[in-house]
Amino acid sequence: MKYLDQVERELRIRKYSPRTVKSYLLCLHRYFAYVKGMPDYKSVEAIKNFLFDLEKKGFSSSSLNSYLQAILFFHREILKEKIENNFRFAKTPQKLPVILSKQEIQKLIANMKNRKHRFLILLSYGSGLRVSEVVHLKVGDIDFDNFFLHLKGAKGQKDRITPFSEKLIDEMKVLIAGKKASDFIFESERGGGLTERSAQKIFQKAFENSKIRKNATFHSLRHSFATHLLEDGIDVRYVQELLGHAHISTTQRYTHVTNMNLRNIKSPL
Repeated sequence: MKYLDQVERELRIRKYSPRTVKSYLLCLHRYFAYVKGMPDYKSVEAIKNFLFDLEKKGFSSSSLNSYLQAILFFHREILKEKIENNFRFAKTPQKLPVILSKQEIQKLIANMKNRKHRFLILLSYGSGLRVSEVVHLKVGDIDFDNFFLHLKGAKGQKDRITPFSEKLIDEMKVLIAGKKASDFIFESERGGGLTERSAQKIFQKAFENSKIRKNATFHSLRHSFATHLLEDGIDVRYVQELLGHAHISTTQRYTHVTNMNLRNIKSPL
C-alpha cells in the first residue's frame, strides 16, 4: 500500500525505533481498512468514529492512544493536513509499579540453577535495565574501571550510563572470556543475541519457581532497582538520570511506593 510505504520511509528517516515503526504500521493498516470506501470523509470525524469503534470493542486506553498517535502522524506528516489540534488522548489508569522487595529478589535468584540465566537477572536488577537493553548489551559497553555500563541507543535513541555491581565483576569476566568488543554478552544458542522473549521466559520461569505471590514481569526488576535506590536515600533526580527518563514525573511515581510516612501509618482496625 502506497501510504504505508510512505509512512515507513518517513519513520525510518527520522530514526524511529523498529518497535515504533511496526506499531505505527499495524495501527494504520487497520485505520486504512476502516476508512476505505469513504472518499468524502472528514478526517477529524473519521478518526473519532474509528477510535470510538475500537473503544466499543474493548481496546485499552494505551491502545487507543497508540492508534491516535499513528493516525495523527499520518495526517500531519504524510498528507500535510492542518488537522485540528483538539484531540484528547484517552485517560490511562494510574497504576503503581509492581515492586519486588530485596528479600524477594534474593528468593528469586536462589531458585535459579543456570549460572548464565542467574547472571542475566542479577545484572538487569542491579543496573536497572530494560529487557531490550540487557539482550543488546555488548562486551565493549562494559567499563570495568568505573563499574559502569554504557547503554547505546536506548529508548528514544538516547545513550546513558548506569552502574553495575562490583560483586558481578568475576562472573562477568568469565562470561565474556574470549569474546570481542562487538560480541553480545548474552548470546543465543543459535548465534547472535538473546531475544527479548527468551529473557522474559527466563524471568517468568524463575519467578514461578520462587512462589512469590505478585503479578511481576521482567520490567519489575527495573521498577525494583529504582525503588530500592530511593529507599537507600538516592536523590530522585539521580535516579531519573540512571533510568533515562525524559521527565522527572515518570520517576516520581516510585516515590509513592517508597513514601515512609504513608507506609508507617497503622490501620485503625
